Amino acid sequence: MPKIPGISQKDAVRVLMKAGFVIARQSKHIIMRKGDMAVQIPRHTEINASTMGGIAKTAGLSPEQFRELL
Repeated sequence: MPKIPGISQKDAVRVLMKAGFVIARQSKHIIMRKGDMAVQIPRHTEINASTMGGIAKTAGLSPEQFRELL
């Protein structure tokens, strides 16, 4: 089982907003910022587990922290 599950892009945005990120802009990707940190979320219906793991790592979230915010 992957450490971080694949989820929808809406759920990914919701989790990052709980972690303190805000939407900076939207186009083919959603760009979210928290201070100097920025993450990109693809506008796919479903984001696979490996991509979501990379997004969480970039956001500075451990798999446990990410699952708690789900």
